[in-house]
Amino acid sequence: MFKLFVGGLPFSTTDDELKEGFSQFGNVSSAKVITDRETGRSRGFGFVEFESEEEGKAAIEGLDNKEFGGRTIHVSEARERDR
Repeated sequence: MFKLFVGGLPFSTTDDELKEGFSQFGNVSSAKVITDRETGRSRGFGFVEFESEEEGKAAIEGLDNKEFGGRTIHVSEARERDR
């Protein structure tokens, strides 16, 4: 699996829209928009997982600093969170 971080998403973006937008680069195994625990509203970022590194890197190349739903998004390889 190759996991991407996607920042700058429009707050109206759904998981399905995120998956659909990235599927042009390969087989998306999961797409999740992160929401606020208390309000349930989008926090403006999410994660997309591809089955292969090549597909993920193609998505970074194709979508980083591009418009998605009217906003410029930033796409990079996800890093493990420090706990």
